[in-house]
Amino acid sequence: MPSLDPLTVPDDLVPRRRADRLTLGDCWRHFIRQRSAPLLGAAVVGALALRLALGHFDWRDLVVVGGLLALMPPIEWLIHVYLLHARPLALFGRRFELVAAREHRAHHRHPADLRYVLIPRYAVVIFLVQIALTVWLVSFAIHAVLGGDRLAHGATGLLGAYVLLGAYEWSHFLIHTPYRPRGLYYRAIWRGHRLHHFKNEHYWFGVTSTVADHLLRTAPDQSLVGKSGTARTLGADPLGRIGG
Repeated sequence: MPSLDPLTVPDDLVPRRRADRLTLGDCWRHFIRQRSAPLLGAAVVGALALRLALGHFDWRDLVVVGGLLALMPPIEWLIHVYLLHARPLALFGRRFELVAAREHRAHHRHPADLRYVLIPRYAVVIFLVQIALTVWLVSFAIHAVLGGDRLAHGATGLLGAYVLLGAYEWSHFLIHTPYRPRGLYYRAIWRGHRLHHFKNEHYWFGVTSTVADHLLRTAPDQSLVGKSGTARTLGADPLGRIGG
């Protein structure tokens, strides 16, 4: 029977090896066939090859990885709040809107449509380039503080950042499949994302974790939060016009 859950893709869209249940493996096999997955996979493999080629592994690699893990939740939160939920602006009689915000609003309108769940291929390419440039620039500051081989530890940062981007895509994709939570961690992000889509879009911005939401007080007791009338539209009509 097709899923009647408006947040998840139809049950029959994700091929199953066993007809009686949907497994994590089924979701993974469907995920790697999506358009953005090969780009992310190639980026991770390329960064891994670069890191292995450069060598000079030491304790600084652990520091870099730890820093990435610490920064991921607030960065994810900031992007979700200020980029993906950015509202259209009217300047000099014309409307301006970020492409990412427009596409994210389409995701809120059609949360079960895989076209809007995953990052578009062009955006993946942009993110990969931006991450590489950011890591290269930050590597100078890290080297000034920690010393060591700047390029080698920069490659560690590049690999870690690409893996985290892939983890974001996978987590978001999985949440929107009919796969139901089993572990406590996945249950927490699954529940928070559902509340964000259908209870109130001003809370629960985390996708890969709930850490930033708890730190920045956007993970309240859901019984104390009113149901928003704009969770599906983000306050704008299909043309991007802000409602009154």
